Amino acid sequence: MSKKPNLIFIFADQLAYNRLGYNGDKVSLTPFIDSLSKNSLVVDNCVSGHPVCAPYRASLLTGKYTTSTGMVINEIRLSTKHKSIAHVLNDEGYHTSYMGKWHLYAAQLGHHYDPKNSYIPVGDNRLGFSDFIGYNFHHEYYAPNAYYHLDTPEKHFVDGYEPDVQVSMALDTLKNLKEENKPFAFFLSIGTPHDPWIKENVPEEYYNKFKDVKINLPENYLPYNDYHADLWAKLKKKERIELPEWIRCYYAMVNNLDDNIKRLYEGIEKLDLFKDSVVVFTSDHGELFGAHGRRAKNIFYDEAVRVPFLIKYDPLIKNGKTDAVFNTVDIMPTLLGLLGINSPKEVEGKNRLDELLGKVKQDEYEGSLMMCCGPTAIYGNGREWRAYRTKQYTYAIFRSDRKELLFDNINDPLQMHNLVKDPNYKEIYNILKSKMYEEMNRIGDDFEPNSFYKHHWIKNRLIKDYLPRRSELHK
Repeated sequence: MSKKPNLIFIFADQLAYNRLGYNGDKVSLTPFIDSLSKNSLVVDNCVSGHPVCAPYRASLLTGKYTTSTGMVINEIRLSTKHKSIAHVLNDEGYHTSYMGKWHLYAAQLGHHYDPKNSYIPVGDNRLGFSDFIGYNFHHEYYAPNAYYHLDTPEKHFVDGYEPDVQVSMALDTLKNLKEENKPFAFFLSIGTPHDPWIKENVPEEYYNKFKDVKINLPENYLPYNDYHADLWAKLKKKERIELPEWIRCYYAMVNNLDDNIKRLYEGIEKLDLFKDSVVVFTSDHGELFGAHGRRAKNIFYDEAVRVPFLIKYDPLIKNGKTDAVFNTVDIMPTLLGLLGINSPKEVEGKNRLDELLGKVKQDEYEGSLMMCCGPTAIYGNGREWRAYRTKQYTYAIFRSDRKELLFDNINDPLQMHNLVKDPNYKEIYNILKSKMYEEMNRIGDDFEPNSFYKHHWIKNRLIKDYLPRRSELHK
């Protein structure tokens, strides 16, 4: 091979594992993604380590857990002192490019359309990416609320439906990157199928495919709110009535996404990039739609944390499926390993390449540490949790009342039966709990309340450069 492999990393927003046809959803229309699952390596136990938009992105780009990035809620600005995957690739001679939603820059709650929040200035706040076409945060997909920035605060409004426009721009970008004849890394963050799930926020032709379809609520739907739910996770009475329409619009967005992923992959094929490019399709987290008495994400249930992860690299990776557990923090070191590049020492995730390829057998109790360090976008104690997910089990604990949960995800995929007090699972309970705290200790996670970060790490919604642990403060 004349040059190092390229990296094309595509991720959707709020696309749940269980809402895809190849994973058993009978309503969803995802024919291309379903076919892609047969022509890729499917990482079947990929989870979002902190299933919220900004915390996920911080972990994706740095290979560090939330307790080390400080991105404990949305709408705070990430420190520029982290060495990102773009920095590493730049040092290796790559051209790095990012397009779409960023969600690591805003320093205000709300005011999403103010360029002070939506424009990410040229320089350190782009975390090393050489090219940048994007915005910090919005989820209305038509102009005037759908726009992007280049290298100035000027708003460039999309002409049409934002995901359609993004994919067209992405194909142009890939063509230009190929013509440079040097290795490149291109990240595409697509905003759908994130809410608002309203008819006006999806193309009519896609909505019409589902307008007469009977929409059922999740089998594990609860008609009351989860006691531990934050403001974003609670459902009002009116919203419960609207849930079927939300799901209908969600399916329409997913169908449009499927068409756009098809267009993107066909473009990559036309550009003859598959032979020397690692191509990934995944999502930042899922959506509950009333499952377990919750909406949104930010919880350890599979509807929120389990995400699709499909990877193609024709020279090395065979099509098939792996059940190896794989976490957000593992993405950076694993992809760098696939490109033949070492990760920085401060990266906390693990290079899982040999496990994904089946060269190393993963222990049955090897798992992913998952976490929530506060409410979705406001400060407040009482919602924090930690969890540990293996191939078969999920163990979780809330900080506020120390409530514990244990699920057998194979025999109880809807996670409706808490096995914590079942004597038949006592040994498994002890092993998973011990493994979770072992991983927390490795990374210095003291299971702090949300207020700890606000008081010691974050000022005016800006994350400080150095993030001390409570144990260090009390020395």
